[in-house]
Amino acid sequence: QVQLVESGGGLVQAGGSLRLSCAASDRSFSSAATGWFRQAPGAEREFVGGISRNGGFTRYADSVKGRFTISRDNAKNTVYLQMDSLKPEDTAVYYCAAKYSGVSRLWVGVNDYNYWGQGTQVTVSS
Repeated sequence: QVQLVESGGGLVQAGGSLRLSCAASDRSFSSAATGWFRQAPGAEREFVGGISRNGGFTRYADSVKGRFTISRDNAKNTVYLQMDSLKPEDTAVYYCAAKYSGVSRLWVGVNDYNYWGQGTQVTVSS
């Protein structure tokens, strides 16, 4: 069973930055596309961004494009979400998710992913 553990969340003022990490227990994590999602209170979980298994492709939601950057270090079984120019509307619980497949692509749907972390809270104050 693959375990994903997010870290790096916290409270930050608007305009600030945070870097989230998603560490996987599985040594074959390099075979998994990874997505970041978020869920605000009362809202559905939404796609934030994703990265293909080899890091060659990334994709972002329009709401975070230009402010958030996803990267991965497969040697460390870790994916990162660098969040800059944070806004109060970025406040949510952030989740990482992994999908193991035989192709190098990425997915954007919640139901596309097989494994999920427990989430980390990000709060942006105005």
